[in-house]
Amino acid sequence: MSQIDIRSAKRPDWDQELVAIADFVCNTEINSDLAFETAHYCLMDTLACGFQALDYPACTKLLGPVVPGATLAGGARVPGTSYELEPVMAAFDIGAMNRWLDFNDTWLAAEWGHPSDNLGGILAVADYLSRQNRAVGKATLTMQDVLTAMIKAHEIQGVLALENSYNRVGLDHVLLVRVASTAVVTRMLGGTRDQVLNALSHAWLDGCSLRTYRHAPNTGSRKSWAAGDATSRAVRLALIVMTGEMGYPSALSAKTWGYYDVLFKGKPFAFQRGYGSYVMENVLFKISYPAEFHSQTCVEASMTLHPEVKDRINDIEKVVIETQEAGVRIIDKTGPLDNPADRDHCIQYMSAVPLIYGRLTAADYEDKVANDPRIDALRAKMEVRENPQYTKDYFDPDKRYIGNAVQVFFKDGTSTERVEVHFPIGHRERRAEGIPVLKQKFVDSVSPKLAKGQWAKLNELCADRKRLAATAVDDFMALLVA
Repeated sequence: MSQIDIRSAKRPDWDQELVAIADFVCNTEINSDLAFETAHYCLMDTLACGFQALDYPACTKLLGPVVPGATLAGGARVPGTSYELEPVMAAFDIGAMNRWLDFNDTWLAAEWGHPSDNLGGILAVADYLSRQNRAVGKATLTMQDVLTAMIKAHEIQGVLALENSYNRVGLDHVLLVRVASTAVVTRMLGGTRDQVLNALSHAWLDGCSLRTYRHAPNTGSRKSWAAGDATSRAVRLALIVMTGEMGYPSALSAKTWGYYDVLFKGKPFAFQRGYGSYVMENVLFKISYPAEFHSQTCVEASMTLHPEVKDRINDIEKVVIETQEAGVRIIDKTGPLDNPADRDHCIQYMSAVPLIYGRLTAADYEDKVANDPRIDALRAKMEVRENPQYTKDYFDPDKRYIGNAVQVFFKDGTSTERVEVHFPIGHRERRAEGIPVLKQKFVDSVSPKLAKGQWAKLNELCADRKRLAATAVDDFMALLVA
């Protein structure tokens, strides 16, 4: 076998991993009606998450121009606000809003993540381009273009996550947001296949954020704006490449200096399937509880047990929680919880609140509720265990279950039933049950923040898939201005 001459300056061929993404973005037509239907609901759900986040000063203090006064008349709008910004900062704002409460959609595989994080860059660029085009008499983008970009971004992020675990080498999944957003946004800006390749190489050369801010003892609010940062960076890289900036063909595979050798222990990516519309069709919605997704069915099981245990909290001897391996590794957390970001990634906390209160809302992660001494007392009585079958079903491509079971044992020797939930209401297997809940989440989140007539127009538009798809992006975004 011949050896690669690392001294040679001969330009290599493009990494095939980058070629596959660029060809998908530039040449693949999406024909799946299920994917477009799901993307339609994903748009509504993600906007609902962003509008809810506007109730939290920790989020809103980060929104707006990068420095006071750096607004852009005719720029990209930030939903629920009056900001008009250049698209890089607008992408950050939209991405941070959508992700803030850990309530937007989820993809679980070897890596996990939240594909609708890409909507920050997609909406910002689509609105900016549409407004610029309208100003000079050119055609605007339509919401069909946005939905198509969403499907492709979901697919890139999700397929890269199926067999490749970035978290196991200490890297954060927002890397995949940057990569997916870079690909679709460059194309939206009019980028050629070569320019998409160039931009993708820069996205990988950026390396990756560490997961430090997601894990004890350092868990903090950066995890709520990290995806906004990633999709914003994607817009910046796309704009740089659109000036004619060069790319780097072996950004992944270059000996010694490439992504694989530097950050992935020399191992190339593995792929279970090609790019299509699989991820959007199977994406998981968080429509009942703003909680880390590995715990969603645990919360549901705890809610089921609430009527039986609510008057016997002080009589509890122990609570047994069975979950998947990822749930044990990521959200099994003991000891003091310092802030809301700490609490919404603690499976014990996310079980204790519904057992005690019969609910779990974003407000339940704030200090006012967390100071209830019953919560930490109950957390201390919880045993979290891996159920190997849940782990197996989690990785099964035909199931992608996220099973949890909860059982409460009392000091007098009695116990509740063992309540087991294999997949949450946001799973594809429960779409018929989940979509009405998703629609109500949209109503409850968005309607209070818009003028009555404005909300009526938006709600009517979102109820008609064909009409929404044909709507100009800037006209749609105008309905979101508060």
